[in-house]
Amino acid sequence: MPATTLHWIDYVVMLLYFAFGAQEVIGMGASGAKYGIATSHFYWVGAIPAMVFVALFMMPFYYGSRARSVPEYLKLRFDEKTRAVNAISFATMTVFSSGISLYAMGKLLNLLLGWSFGLSILVAAGIVLAYTFLGGLTSAIYNEVLQFFLIVLGFLPLVWLGLRQVGGWDGLVHRLAPVATAGGFAPDAYTRSWAYMGQASHNPVGVEWFGLVMGLGFVLSFGYWCTDFLVVQRAMAANSMSAARRTPLIAAIPKMLFPFLVILPGMLSLGQGLVPPKLGLGGLPLHDIQGHPVLDYDLATPMMLVHFFPAGLLGLGLTALLASFMSGMAGNVTAFNTVWTYDIYQSYVRPGAPDEHYLAMGRFATVFGVALSVLAAYVAASFNNIMDFLQLVFAFVNAPLFATFALGMFWKRATGHGAFSGLVAGTLAAAVHHGLTLPAGAATGVKGGYLGVVMTFPSELAQTFWTAIVAWTTCFVATILVSLATAPRPAEQLRGLVYGITERPEDDSTRWYQRPLVLAVVVLALTLTLNGIFF
Repeated sequence: MPATTLHWIDYVVMLLYFAFGAQEVIGMGASGAKYGIATSHFYWVGAIPAMVFVALFMMPFYYGSRARSVPEYLKLRFDEKTRAVNAISFATMTVFSSGISLYAMGKLLNLLLGWSFGLSILVAAGIVLAYTFLGGLTSAIYNEVLQFFLIVLGFLPLVWLGLRQVGGWDGLVHRLAPVATAGGFAPDAYTRSWAYMGQASHNPVGVEWFGLVMGLGFVLSFGYWCTDFLVVQRAMAANSMSAARRTPLIAAIPKMLFPFLVILPGMLSLGQGLVPPKLGLGGLPLHDIQGHPVLDYDLATPMMLVHFFPAGLLGLGLTALLASFMSGMAGNVTAFNTVWTYDIYQSYVRPGAPDEHYLAMGRFATVFGVALSVLAAYVAASFNNIMDFLQLVFAFVNAPLFATFALGMFWKRATGHGAFSGLVAGTLAAAVHHGLTLPAGAATGVKGGYLGVVMTFPSELAQTFWTAIVAWTTCFVATILVSLATAPRPAEQLRGLVYGITERPEDDSTRWYQRPLVLAVVVLALTLTLNGIFF
């Protein structure tokens, strides 16, 4: 296909690449209320640079590689045991991600209908189970694109109404100043993204610039965008290598504007005093161990909808969010089903069984996955921001995987024994670091401290960034040390698996403005501009 044209499927893939669902809408809104405009770092530091890297380096490699997914790559580049560890980690991640969606659905049903949290969770789980068994995922692509437009059309007027009520951006800065000073920060700490990153105690995120850039901007960001095979496969569905390279770059432009759509509602909700206290399972407001009331930041964006939208639009908006959570949970349950049945059970427990047996096991795995998601939803209830919990899961799974993946791709000397040891060591290091640390005001338990409290972080997010750094560094070092002590594979066996000895197809872009490097410069320049504006 000529580089001067794009097939319709390329546009659909681009939409899917930067489409976002209710998890991001609720989680980023909650983070906006909890951490302020610094939440924009999830996009301007934690997404755009990695998307540029994927376009310039990963796409040509994937097109010339023998592997078409991350699990397949780990098996071909290293060995079966490395792929098995990744399969177990991925299955665990899908359960927790599914549980987060289920928890959010329970919160929305409680807000809409007044049901108890327990009843809401069970009803939502039953609906998703039926949805999955009835094959509701066949329309997943169209569902995601439709959700994208519904969310954009619904949240643009929400942000406009909120800003108009508080008097624009300057009015919001004024509204958030008392909140910042009450927390011991400078008056504009909630509305500046970089100014107070010199010391962890000077900003609401509770992290200094190195922890932010290394933990979020490198480990978690690149760990997600470079190793999540669903993300990569969406871009590879484009009609040509040129289109695949342009996909993340073009998608990065609207992606960098998402903070104004999903973070501002949370900040506006906080500025107008709409964020309610978090209630325990008994229905009473919760307090941290210091006696301070705990706010339910997950309800920041839904409360904005309740405050500004009339009944009809409110019902439509909350229903769209529910549908998005349902679709996301169903996708994760199906992924758990697939990984357990084919990557674990068929490979290691009972190989060679008839197809009917695996089909029955798949149905059982679906039910079991939903049951595990219910338990994970109660774990998620311990957090007042689903994004805090989601990033913690990524720190355990994606951080060590990224270290293994990067060494396998760029270092021929990396071995299967090294990769396996690194993955296990990195995951254990994440557990040890999390178990020895605790966010300020948190009780010992799912938020850490179960091995003894050696260090206290100002926030859950700060703890997570450093957990990711520890996991990545441990995996990186362990992989190198064990690889140097074990025999490498011959270079001929690594063709199509290591960057330096893999043929990369030529980009057929003919016009200068279609070349990935030009687009990458434009994207990075725009991102730097946004960082400067809100510095």
